[in-house]
Formats: sequence, C-alpha cells, structure tokens
Amino acid sequence: MLARQSVVRALGRRRISTELEGRRSVRVLGLETSCDDTAAAIVTGDGRILAETNVHQHKVHEVHGGIVPLLAADRHLQKIPQVVRETLEKAEMRMEDVDAVAVTRGPGLPASLVVGLAAGKTLAAVHAKPLIGVHHMEAHALMARMGAEQKVRFPYLCLLISGGHTLSLVVHDVNHHSLIGQTRDESVGVAFDRVAREMGLPWIDAQVGGGAGAALEQIAREGNAERFPMPMPMNQSTTARDPGFSFSGIMSHVARMREQRAFDHTCRQDQADLAAAFQQTAAKHLQKKTALALARAEDVLNTRVTCLVASGGVASNQAVRQSLNTLADRHRLPLICPPPRLCTDNGVMIAWAGIERLRRGLLDPYDIDFIQRWPLDQLKQTPNAPRESSL
Repeated sequence: MLARQSVVRALGRRRISTELEGRRSVRVLGLETSCDDTAAAIVTGDGRILAETNVHQHKVHEVHGGIVPLLAADRHLQKIPQVVRETLEKAEMRMEDVDAVAVTRGPGLPASLVVGLAAGKTLAAVHAKPLIGVHHMEAHALMARMGAEQKVRFPYLCLLISGGHTLSLVVHDVNHHSLIGQTRDESVGVAFDRVAREMGLPWIDAQVGGGAGAALEQIAREGNAERFPMPMPMNQSTTARDPGFSFSGIMSHVARMREQRAFDHTCRQDQADLAAAFQQTAAKHLQKKTALALARAEDVLNTRVTCLVASGGVASNQAVRQSLNTLADRHRLPLICPPPRLCTDNGVMIAWAGIERLRRGLLDPYDIDFIQRWPLDQLKQTPNAPRESSL
C-alpha cells in the first residue's frame, strides 16, 4: 500500500510539473523568513518579477549588536500577513492566480523558519497549490540563472558568501551540488559585521543592502588600505593549498588593535583606513581560495565549469566583485552576479528556486518541517517527505 501511494505521489508530481513546464507564464509565490528579512515575491517562469516586498529589521537589532532570534521571529509573525497581502496587491493577483508556493525550509534560525514555513504551507494547502520547500543557499546559488538559463549553464562554480555561510561548490544541476571549500569558523559576512562593530560604525538603515557590513564598505571608499597591515588568513604552508576559508584570525587581529589602541574608533580617517585594509584582505582571501576551488573542480571532480557565480549578501560588495572579476578574467570565465539587491535575502530567489524545482517535479507534502542545519551537498539525499517535528 505504501509503495503504491509513493508511486501515485510521484506520478502526481510529474503530472503537475509537466503541465506547468510548458507555461513560461507559470507564477510562483516565494516566501523568505530564514533570518531577519520578511520577504515575498511573485516570479514567472521566464524570470519576470511581478511583485516583491521585503521588510527589514535593522533598527530592531542594531541596539543589540546583532540578530536576536526571538525578536526576529516576533517581527516575522507581525509582518508576514501584510507582506503577502502587499505582494499580491502589487501584482494585481489573488492566491487563485498563483501556480505554486515556494518557501524557505532551511537552513536558518528555527523560530524564524517556522513562521514562514507555516504561512507557506497554509497558503498552499488552503488554495490547493503545489508546495516547494526551498534550501536557502540553493536559492542563492540559482539566483543568477533567473531569466538567463542559457547564459548561466550547468555546471558552474558558485561562491556563496553571506552572513550565514561562506563556501564554494560546483552546481551540477538543480538539487545536485558538490562542496569544495567552506569556512572553518566564521562566515565572511559575520567578519564584516564584527569588524564594523569594533570600529564603532553605525548600521546603514536601508531597505536594500543595509546593516553593519554595508557601513564598512561605504566608509572603506575613503580609506588607505595600506596604512594598517593585515594578516592574510590560511597563508601558512599547511593551509595555503586548502580551498577552505577562515576569518576568525583577522577578526581577532582587529579586536586586539582596538584593545591596544592602535586606531581611534572615533576618528573617521582611522575608521576608513582600517575598513579599507580589512576589506582588501578579505577580498584577496576569497579570491585566492576561489582560485583553488576552480582548480579542484577540474582536477578532482573532472568538471570544466562554464562560469563563476558569486551570490549571497557579501557578493553585493563592489571590492569583492572586482577581486573575483580579476580572477574570472584570468581563467577566461564570465563572472555572473545577481543585481546587488538580489544578493541579499529576498523572496525573489525563493520563488525562482521554486520554479527550478517545480520544473523537475521536486514538490513537497504539506506537513514538511524546517531543517535548521542542512548541508547543501546533502540536498540530493533529502527526501521530499515529512519528518518528525523539531519543535
């Protein structure tokens, strides 16, 4: 009986995806609440954004020096009905006009994930729409393909750099990824934020690209990167050929500089010079390790990638992009980055990942749960089935 039910479910998924695959106007509602952004968007199969809404929480968390999970979840609960309603109104649509619902399933903050997942499952179930549980980092990895599938062809190397992750991987296809390198400690986004706090920089309150890291990038434009020498991470003989990343050392270095009063955190020129020095070192570290990832993709995975994709919030940093562009030119590969506003967390990337998975029949039942820790290279082994609740 169970085997028969599995076959029926599989045939149903195949039928739904086949019916929708030929419709370039397929419309998917995407919901994102993995951290502190409450976001929704409606995207079409040919990559058009019909509507999007993103409510940030910078002012809520700045006074605490970082994201407070329970505060974030509480704001999601307050805002998600309004965000969904506003997105539908902008698109001049009702839920009946939506073809499927995609929602972030993980990884992320458990309390935040629960809010978005509950909303997505309820909308899909009540309106009898297919449900797609999306891996947050796969959504970032696929974002560059939206409306450009012929330009960003599989397989490609993707550098995912954000506040939650720093890793390089080969994207063989939707649902199929090979991890090459990842951070040993903190993410590059956390490093940007932590160093900005050590320097006493106020957060940028902006609907797109705000926060502590954006404040550091902004003031670094005024600075001299050579004034404050920085140690290059993982530059010893035992780690120089490792494609992984590390940012704890450079963060500790800046913290010691403040303790020793090597810079004045109230002096704007000191702030600018230190920001420029840190940003330059971080960009060079990312470039060096991505070069090793490109070599490993070809030598170990026997994969010739078609392009280099950089995605995630830190991919909106222009110094990082310039460094990666130099690397891509050296390897005669195009560097593809989503527009800066689509590098940070947003509903568009969730909707687009939902479209990519919908086309392949990768649908989920209405009782799926969140997954707090979810290695991207294990995505292919994750069953599209419910699991015991984590709450």
